[in-house]
Amino acid sequence: MQQVGITQKVNGLEVARLFETINAIKQAPNLAEFKFRLGNKWIDGARNRSQITNFYGVGQENKHQPEFVLNTDEPPLLLGSGAYPNPVEYLLHAVTACVTGAIVYHAAAKGIQIQEIDSRTEGEVDLRGFLGLDKNIRPGLEKIRIKFKIKADVPDEQLEEILQLGPKFSPVFDTITHSAPVEVSLDK
Repeated sequence: MQQVGITQKVNGLEVARLFETINAIKQAPNLAEFKFRLGNKWIDGARNRSQITNFYGVGQENKHQPEFVLNTDEPPLLLGSGAYPNPVEYLLHAVTACVTGAIVYHAAAKGIQIQEIDSRTEGEVDLRGFLGLDKNIRPGLEKIRIKFKIKADVPDEQLEEILQLGPKFSPVFDTITHSAPVEVSLDK
């Protein structure tokens, strides 16, 4: 029996707050509308810097504390300095982190305690597409593979069910696999 005043955490998440959030969104669906944004500046060569300061969520503007700075570069083989990850590596990080987060949140909602999650992610790209050398080759990733090791005190069948929660509920996975429209225009 849970004592009054003690917050139960599963996978580092306060389960009661998770269900409070779910119930609040059921009552006021507009609270579920979020807009994430960033500003980006080209530095030199292959280097870019993005600054993330705020986002819109639960009906209001919210400020990140602290603000975040993401730097990108390319490895020397691709004419960069190799000082920072490249954009594709950030994409792989984003999809892996989002799938992992979806697994953790949904497992917590089901009361499943996860002891450990490790994963490896790999993306394949053919530079002939990026370089415009072959019009039959896309410039984007051709395939992404994520392999998970999940440690939890549940049977293997339930581990497989937990794993499938990630791709099912991950916003980044869904965006990649269902191609969200992206508008590109000059900002005058």
